[in-house]
Amino acid sequence: MPSRRTVLAATAGVTAGLAAGSTAYAAGHDDKKLRALISRMTLEEKVGQLFVTRVYGHSATAPDQADIDANLKELGVRTAAELIAKYHVGGVIYFIWAHNTRDPHQIAGLSNGIQKASLERPRGLPVLVSTDQEHGIVCRVGRPATLFPGAMAVGAGGSTADARTLGRIAGEELRAIGIRQDYSPVADVNVNPANPVIGVRSFGADPDAVARLVAAEVKGYQGSGVAATAKHFPGHGDTAVDSHYGFPVITHTREVWEALDAVPFRAAVAAGIDSIMTAHILVPALDVPHSRLRSSGGTPIGDPATLSRPILTGILREQLGYDGVVVTDALDMAGVRTKYGDDRVPVLALKAGVDQLLNPPKLDVAWNAVLKAVQDGELTEARLDESILRILRLKARLGLFDRPYVSQSGVERTVGIRSHLATADRIAERTTTLLVNEGPLLPLSRRTHRRILVVGADPASPSGTTGPPTGVLATALGRLGFTATALSTGTAPSPETVTRAVTAAADADAVVVGTYNVSATSSQRTLVEQLLATGKPVVAIAIRNPYDVAQLPSVKAYLASYSWTDVELRAAARVIAGRVGPRGRLPVAVQRADDPAQVLYPLGHGLSY
Repeated sequence: MPSRRTVLAATAGVTAGLAAGSTAYAAGHDDKKLRALISRMTLEEKVGQLFVTRVYGHSATAPDQADIDANLKELGVRTAAELIAKYHVGGVIYFIWAHNTRDPHQIAGLSNGIQKASLERPRGLPVLVSTDQEHGIVCRVGRPATLFPGAMAVGAGGSTADARTLGRIAGEELRAIGIRQDYSPVADVNVNPANPVIGVRSFGADPDAVARLVAAEVKGYQGSGVAATAKHFPGHGDTAVDSHYGFPVITHTREVWEALDAVPFRAAVAAGIDSIMTAHILVPALDVPHSRLRSSGGTPIGDPATLSRPILTGILREQLGYDGVVVTDALDMAGVRTKYGDDRVPVLALKAGVDQLLNPPKLDVAWNAVLKAVQDGELTEARLDESILRILRLKARLGLFDRPYVSQSGVERTVGIRSHLATADRIAERTTTLLVNEGPLLPLSRRTHRRILVVGADPASPSGTTGPPTGVLATALGRLGFTATALSTGTAPSPETVTRAVTAAADADAVVVGTYNVSATSSQRTLVEQLLATGKPVVAIAIRNPYDVAQLPSVKAYLASYSWTDVELRAAARVIAGRVGPRGRLPVAVQRADDPAQVLYPLGHGLSY
């Protein structure tokens, strides 16, 4: 791979003064050098810098044949190296399903290969490698990397110190494998229990608490040399529609937005956030004048925030004073494709104020559309230069011009080391929330409840964790001195499965059941009710949304773990066994199932031993 000297030469004399933490860069004295770089770029190279795309494969030059085939089908190239040569992309996003993240050493090699492919090009620039490493239910880099509790669990813990530590350690591990932009933290305030896409990815429903935790994680990530990304602006917390599959409409007034959704984003800007991700949501009160809020047919009109100049330039840039990088949410999502074609979306996003165009469904269509828009005069080259300057500033601040490569020894020293894993466990212990404990039933004693049957939902294991949840819980309880047996009953147990679980409960002293998004018609309710009817003590754990507790009022002991990753389930097991006390407090309110207007458990509720 090129030496440090070659890298600096290839980037036209951008020196170590642009490295992360450089006082010269912080003072803005190196914009002249960055502008000189931009002035020497071709139009095609400028267009490429704006795009962040997926690419299939574990290697930049020698992916598996199946990944070559996928690249040819979707991108018209064979490898990441060919992608860079053809499109000059400024960023690459890693996904598990794109086979980018097999293990830390492989990821580091892929990152180095991508950087080498770009830096060896004429006027080659370092690539900003990104991923979604939120922790909890959304992660792209799994074991043996350190995995932390998700945002709502951190919200239940309420500790800004823990949030900052999470960001620092997670950032150190991402940096060690060559990932320098993380699409986290989620800054959405989740005030809608029916939200299908945010939910436990949010720190909670209190905007001030969310703001404090967002700012803390931002400082943690960025202090470790990784760009944090607050998302999804202007706020995706109050929707019942998933923008991956539909076009959500947020009906908040401007006043409600200012008091609720805007608060964490203002905190992120004040904390020096490196990038902010847009939302594919319509917010009429922000996007269009009040006189035009509704069309003649009564349907809200306006553009998704990703394409809204009033929102991205008028509010984010001008009113909030943000001049960092703005990245779209993925452009292959339905929420941004409902109104315009895939050739218009990237052009309109740039006109709205976006800098990075993330994962268009057809890169060639999007790339050529931006190129043509400049050639036709719809976009000026000067407009592209504004965004490229922000992107290059970020790359410079991250030290990518000076230190684009990572080492395998750095992976060994940093990723998934014992101290990081122990810290994740300690943080998780402060998040488990005890919602109900009649009797009290908990903690369970090995003397009176040695034999435990663990049943319940076993959704696909997130983040490359060991899974399934019933197995993780049973193993954890076994290590704590219980005799635990796992029986997966799924998210929709059949009558036969329920019968099997009830039969197995006859040989147990207690039953632990994991619940997952229980609804009024869910057969999970039948399972729990029939287990309760056996007379055996039943402990339930909401392994995703804490709202499950409202659907099962007869359960005598109910915990919330906010996710089913190993670290959270192990913490819940320690609480059940009494090895640690429950310390979490609800970061959202839980309404009654039979009367949603009434609060069953208020924000801040949580029992202790």
